This record gives sequence, C-alpha cells and structure tokens, in this order.
Amino acid sequence: MVYKRIRVSSALSKTGLYDLDYAYNPYAGCHHGCRYCYGRAYTRYREVAEAWGEIVYVKENVVEVLMEDVLRARRGVVGVSTITDPYQPIEAKERLTRRGLEILLDLGFEASIQTKSPLVLRDLDLLSRYRDKVDVGLTITTLSPEVAAVIEPRAPEPGSRAEALRKLSVEGLSTWIFLGPIMRGVNDSPEVIEEIVALASETGSKLYYDFFRMKRGLTAAMSAVKDRYPNAMSSEREWRMRVAATVEKLCERESVRCEPAFPARERGKGLLEHI
Repeated sequence: MVYKRIRVSSALSKTGLYDLDYAYNPYAGCHHGCRYCYGRAYTRYREVAEAWGEIVYVKENVVEVLMEDVLRARRGVVGVSTITDPYQPIEAKERLTRRGLEILLDLGFEASIQTKSPLVLRDLDLLSRYRDKVDVGLTITTLSPEVAAVIEPRAPEPGSRAEALRKLSVEGLSTWIFLGPIMRGVNDSPEVIEEIVALASETGSKLYYDFFRMKRGLTAAMSAVKDRYPNAMSSEREWRMRVAATVEKLCERESVRCEPAFPARERGKGLLEHI
C-alpha cells in the first residue's frame, strides 16, 4: 500500500445521495480494495482510481479546512465517508475521521457513518456522547469469511464487523446494516440473507440492501470474483425482483426495518463529486 499526502481546498462537499446533505471524506482511495467497489469510478484523483486499493491519498490539512467550511455551511447530515472507508487502517494513525467528527458534532451537524471496520469502536466515547446526532452502519455483504476473502480480501473479517455492530447497539447507538452489493450466485441465497437479517434483528438495526451495478473500471477488478462465481456480474431485473422480495419477506418476519439503499426515484441523480 502506498500512502501519499496531499492538501485540499475543500473538506465538506454536497452530495447527490438522497438522505445526506454533505460528505466528509478525509482519504481518497481505500486500503480494503474490495473487488466490487464503485469508489474508483467516482474519485476525482485519476492515480487513485486507476490503482484502487493500492494508493491512498491522506488529506493532511482536511481538518483545518473543515473547520473553515462548517462556519459557512447550513447545518445538516454529513456522510462519513461516502466514497472510501473512514476507518481504514491509516485512520488509526492519522485520526482525520475522529477529528472531523469532533468538529461536526460539536458544531451541531449530524453524522451518518458507514464502515467495514471495527476501528469505529475506538471512537465509541465520542459517538455515545452525541448518540442523538449519530448513526453508524456496517457494510456486511456476507457472514462467510471464505466468500468475503474472494470479494473483499483486505477488508476486516465479517465476524469482526458483526461484533462491532453488537457493541455499538448495546451502547444505544442507532445502527444499520448495508447488505450490498448483492451478487448473483455469491450472496443472494435465502440462507445468506437470513443470517444477515437475523443479525439486524438481534442488534435492532435497520437494513439497507442494494444490488451489484456495473461501473467504470470494474471489469478487471471483478475478474477474480467471476472466476469463482461466473454469474456475479449479471443482474437481470427478474432476479433483482426475486431477491428483493426475499429480503423484504425475511425482514418482515423478523420485524426488521428494511428498504432499498437507493430508491428508484433517486438513482438517476447519481453521485456528485465527493471531496
């Protein structure tokens, strides 16, 4: 992994995501390098996009710039992060996510955090203090370490994410699971989905689900997945409808709040540039 330090002129950006007002992304690129990640298609940094999972930019002045940005911004909900994992390994040293959250929450913003990392538990003191202004989501595509090793080989093991979710829930934080992307023949079976719905039920978490969508740069990245799961990149409408019905039925059975991550009315908006 190559880390490069850069300086930025903006830290808080508007986002095209329907349930967020802003995005705070203190890093560009992601150590996890998940095969299916759409992030490479949306980052503004070409070097990072072309070597996704191999190069991470550390925005060394992002906290200072954020302090200036928030003084001009209307209060709202900030996605932390929307284009890369805010708790990837470099955060343990740099603490740009932690410091950014301190500023945002102290000044009246709300934060919606999405991660694959149990490192989020390091900040439990801060998150608990502002539990009425924070929600935390863990991306869990599968609870099978063997499947995870194929589709997200450098991400934290799914069992550690599930345990982090449990600890956050016990502390009274609002939690959710992102079940996505659902890929054909990979994690679309009722048995796989049932396990994740059961975890949502256990932790009182809402569940968002989404399907694999082809984005720029994913053909090569997904080749290792396709070798193991030949139909992983196919997502016909009939299949999506069938799997969505399964998700919804299981959620209803377990009294889990559940909805598509990106409602159809919002998909056309796409993602705007995320700093």
